[in-house]
Amino acid sequence: MFRRQQEAELKLIEEETAKRVEEAIRKRVEESLNSEEVQVEIQRRLEEGRKRLNVEVTAQLEKEKEAAVIEAKRKEEQARKEKEELERILEENKRKTEEAQRREALEQQRREEERYRELEELQRQKEEAMRRKKQEEEQERLNQIKLLGKNKSRPKLSFALGSK
Repeated sequence: MFRRQQEAELKLIEEETAKRVEEAIRKRVEESLNSEEVQVEIQRRLEEGRKRLNVEVTAQLEKEKEAAVIEAKRKEEQARKEKEELERILEENKRKTEEAQRREALEQQRREEERYRELEELQRQKEEAMRRKKQEEEQERLNQIKLLGKNKSRPKLSFALGSK
């Protein structure tokens, strides 16, 4: 029994000692925290933390700004290339259209010239036919004049009925 009592007392002493040590530590920590030195150190560390955080945030913002500028330049370059490609396509289409129109105009001109030559040939043939017809009519008229003796083109024949 004595032993149990002794163990219980030791346990109580141990608990009491632990409580006192804990209380002493708490008081010392509290006193230390409330001391001006510790307050100054806490303020200094807080200030350092704020400065470091400001530097990090500024650096991060700068990186993001640079990335945004690079992205904007990339998009601008892409838009410029797309615009140039579109202009090149439009120019090519314009050139092809003009070439097609030029070829069509040349073909139309060639057809018109061919038609004109055909019409000239027809006109020449008609004129030739009319000239031949006039010549034939003139020849026919001259023949008739000869036959009919007009314009003294035929010698006169005299017929006499007389008795000798």
